[in-house]
Amino acid sequence: MAENQSLHDATVDPKNGYCSRTKIYHSLRPAVPLPPLSRPLSIVSYTLSLLQSPTTTTSGSLSSTDFLIDAATGRRLTYSTFLQQVSSLSSSLKSLHPSLSKNDVAFVLSPSSFQIPVLYFSLLSLGITVSPSNPLSSVTELTHQVQLSKPSIAFTTSAMAPKLPPNLPVILLDSPQFLSMLESRVSSSTEDNGVNQWDSAAILYSSGTTGKVKGVVITHRNLIAVIAGMYKNKLLNDEKTKEEENGVYAHPVSLLTLPLFHVFGFLMLIRTASMGETAVLMEKFDFVKMLEVVEKYKVAYIPVAPPLVVAMAKSDFVAKYDLSSMQKVESGGAPLGREVSERFSSKFPNADIFQGYGLTESTGAAARMRAPEEAKIYGSAGRLVQNIEAKIVDPETGESLPPGQRGELWLRGPIIMKGYAGDDAATAATLDSEGWLKTGDLCYIDSDGFLFIVDRLKELIKYKGYQVPPAELEHLLQSMPQIADAAVIPYPDEEAGQIPMAYVVRKPGSVISATEVMDFIAKQVAPYKKIRRVAFVNSIPKSPTGKILRRELVNHALSSPSSKL
Repeated sequence: MAENQSLHDATVDPKNGYCSRTKIYHSLRPAVPLPPLSRPLSIVSYTLSLLQSPTTTTSGSLSSTDFLIDAATGRRLTYSTFLQQVSSLSSSLKSLHPSLSKNDVAFVLSPSSFQIPVLYFSLLSLGITVSPSNPLSSVTELTHQVQLSKPSIAFTTSAMAPKLPPNLPVILLDSPQFLSMLESRVSSSTEDNGVNQWDSAAILYSSGTTGKVKGVVITHRNLIAVIAGMYKNKLLNDEKTKEEENGVYAHPVSLLTLPLFHVFGFLMLIRTASMGETAVLMEKFDFVKMLEVVEKYKVAYIPVAPPLVVAMAKSDFVAKYDLSSMQKVESGGAPLGREVSERFSSKFPNADIFQGYGLTESTGAAARMRAPEEAKIYGSAGRLVQNIEAKIVDPETGESLPPGQRGELWLRGPIIMKGYAGDDAATAATLDSEGWLKTGDLCYIDSDGFLFIVDRLKELIKYKGYQVPPAELEHLLQSMPQIADAAVIPYPDEEAGQIPMAYVVRKPGSVISATEVMDFIAKQVAPYKKIRRVAFVNSIPKSPTGKILRRELVNHALSSPSSKL
């Protein structure tokens, strides 16, 4: 694992980080030093060390700085109260459940609420592995996840408890017992309780868009490596902001619309705490409510899934609200097209839209944009993050490829997962003996080191031997003013093997026809990429982070006569 490969090697191109000798791409970002791996350290202790450092804006004012604000009620939780609750809960868990010990797994099934951040930090500080699941998961899905993670205890709500296996011990987050555990005045140290950096911190469930859900094991070291890079970027940005504003700037407020059970939301929560910022938490996403929250709390930063960027770029509602506080929107979870990015930028000239790329298996990080000038490289997911290496590998020959050529993206570095819980075969198929993670994404890195995601290898449509990336066609469809959303899937065809089929959501009032959709695309792509079948639907099924659930659409196309033209 190379955490600090020098770019001074004569065989490494300083423009893109590609080494012609090893055929490995190295990050162009300055390496960020990480704590010695031998030092016992949990992600909670590391986060709090950053929070309480002199370089953090809240240092010395934890009692007066809000950590969380509830978007629905306006309730606030200061840093000092949050830390007191974490300490109280840790102490209560140790006394009431003495059998619960380091490396045990705690299953969490709950919507986003003030209790969840307190619970996460408490469990992580005790060395207990946090395994949160989507509250919308079915009983069958939850049974599978519990079999993978093998939890010793579960934390859930009274409404969701019946969905869990009956033999699993449960603590109800909305019970008087749990609330009293938060308020007990017996303090417990948030020191490391013997937690090692290589210990498991979380088991997060992959979206399962192309196969059965897997439990991704993330270590404390993985999280520390990501947060260290984010914190370094913040320091650089703060210095620039101080210079531009003569040393005075408003306390940063972010909006967390992301689910806290997903790697993106999980990371953004820890990021907020490490930087002493304030996060407005939305338990249930509502587009109009989101606009109200941005205006009311002067939100500056919003990490989002791509569908939200599309909605903001196309919606007429946004003009009714003062969104001038919005400085940065960071999109991750699925590729964002050039047309949508440009439309968003023209609508919100004061806000930079940054794209990033990561997988649950890479702790949600791998590449991102860092500066406004990088944000102008539309269609790109940015450059490799600090301390990371990449290869672009030909799926057919296994050959590592130079800049500009397409292949499967492989990643290596301190952010790469430990493996899949309870699935050694899947781990061996995804992580090789040298620590390379095979992402399954078809990508290329250009001559300036920018990463471009073409599509999932498994989702490429094979038309008469040609490979057609659905994402490319989806970006074109989303550029049409009459279309609110779209997805493209492979549809079986006797002559061609597969043809591209589009599912289209019309914008309200639009009467665009299937022929108009197909003609629009045909004028902009090679003949083999043309859309040859269209169905109109009310919505596109997606995961919480905006990934299109193509399997549902394929099943619908094959079973529903209404999909035929």
